[in-house]
Amino acid sequence: MSDLCLHFAPGACSRVPLIALETIAVPFRVQLIRFMKGEHKSPQFKKMSPSGKIPVLVVDGTAIPQNVAILTWLAKTYPEAKLLPEARSTLAQAQQLSALLRFSADLHPLVTRIRMPHFFCDREGAPERVTEIAITNISEQLQQIENDLLNQPWMLGDDWSVIDAYLHWVWFRITGAGFDPSPFAAITSHYARTLEMPAVQRAISREKDAEAILESEGLMPRFKG
Repeated sequence: MSDLCLHFAPGACSRVPLIALETIAVPFRVQLIRFMKGEHKSPQFKKMSPSGKIPVLVVDGTAIPQNVAILTWLAKTYPEAKLLPEARSTLAQAQQLSALLRFSADLHPLVTRIRMPHFFCDREGAPERVTEIAITNISEQLQQIENDLLNQPWMLGDDWSVIDAYLHWVWFRITGAGFDPSPFAAITSHYARTLEMPAVQRAISREKDAEAILESEGLMPRFKG
């Protein structure tokens, strides 16, 4: 059995592989990264994640940074957990990869601009404009997802996949920053269903424990929302 350790922070996109690991239900450890202490910029951490970002999954001492890589590895290593449907061809594999990259490359950057616009422009009035543009763009992106979920319960059809965990995180982050959910009833319903899943509940519980640690140390980041 592999030794697994997820480097994470509460509220961050590391919730996605955290849900995946809780779904697999194999033993794993977590390592809290304290951003306000600059741990993500340390030479030791950057050896694992050159970009200085989480999540990082360490497998038997070998680091895997980036959500898409982590989720793909977990899905292939633990197929019984059905994190992704079985891909019977290279074309099906490419389609799954495309679905994951849609979230990591298209939606995720917009989430960051909504939550932390000052990271992209700190001139007076500019962060608000960054958020405004990001909300417009992500609304366009979410409309197709809304249309799909009007006809099926989960992102890939009848069965849950880790892509639903990514949508869960996106929705959690943007609605927490004041994004209006009212035009997206199907996504709202999808999010409510994910909250009922034991794996999601366990992941959120781990995050709450981490938040309590950061609060006690005076290291809990205060971002928009």
